[in-house]
Amino acid sequence: MISPSSTLTQVAFAVCTALHRTGYTAVLTGGSAATYYAPRAYVSRDIDFVLTLHSTGGEEALKKLGYRRKHDFYTHPDSPFPLEFPPGPLAIGDDLVRTWKTVHRRTKVLHVLTPTDSCRDRLASFLFWKDFNGLEQALAVCRAQGARVKLKEVRDWCLREQKADEFQLFRRRLLDLGPKSKR
Repeated sequence: MISPSSTLTQVAFAVCTALHRTGYTAVLTGGSAATYYAPRAYVSRDIDFVLTLHSTGGEEALKKLGYRRKHDFYTHPDSPFPLEFPPGPLAIGDDLVRTWKTVHRRTKVLHVLTPTDSCRDRLASFLFWKDFNGLEQALAVCRAQGARVKLKEVRDWCLREQKADEFQLFRRRLLDLGPKSKR
């Protein structure tokens, strides 16, 4: 049940579970994945899922939850979080994402980018569009998730994307956050 007091994470679990039950695999991505990993540091204003496995009945499942399609997103009368389904494939820069984290809470399920991929996803907006909000979100995920973010993978990806200078800025900012972040 989605209510006005439902958090972004609660809504994401409800939506992902409803879609999962109809045969869809929807992976939480973007700022909403950053909110999942760093809820005290960043709250997204929408919920982004990339569909990696398609089926039928997804629209009906969303309607049963109370969502209605409005242009290219879905709204709920009791939730401030619209749903968006950016087109796939699920990728970060030139890297296809083939694995993600699956979290179970009782009868609910949530597929979400791994902490490392969430960091890379938020960092991508900084690397490619100079979006400093994306940099802050990537830093928030790293700070909240600690060693679960594999900085070597982030660095190697930045180098493949030819963004070594941007990674160095990210790394300096991460080190400035304090000892908990030093890796």
